[in-house]
Amino acid sequence: MSRGKTFVPPVVLDRASETPLYRQICMQMARAFEDGAMPRGARLPSTRLLARILGVSRNTASAAYDELAADGLIRGRHGSGTRIERHAGAAVASAGGLNKVIRQAQYPSRVLPIADADGNALYVRY
Repeated sequence: MSRGKTFVPPVVLDRASETPLYRQICMQMARAFEDGAMPRGARLPSTRLLARILGVSRNTASAAYDELAADGLIRGRHGSGTRIERHAGAAVASAGGLNKVIRQAQYPSRVLPIADADGNALYVRY
């Protein structure tokens, strides 16, 4: 495990892309983990520092870390920071687990809340 050294992921953002910034961060970090550019157990920068380095909001950095954690690639430990838990293997990269299925289904989809004549909430998916 790399103690004391923080590894900054090699991320280049394309702000003109239709892919959300947090997804770009996730995909590039997962690729770096898979390629071995960042060793298992390496400490990642805090969401504040990552946001500052990449020029994005902290919410964007947090969303990226949340997704990577949900895929089991990173793990945050209180007092120890966020570390690479495991490398993105072929199964994770190709299948992507439940998160990928949810993303492909575009869940949550756009929902228009409307009310019926009695004031009961109805939701229309469009």
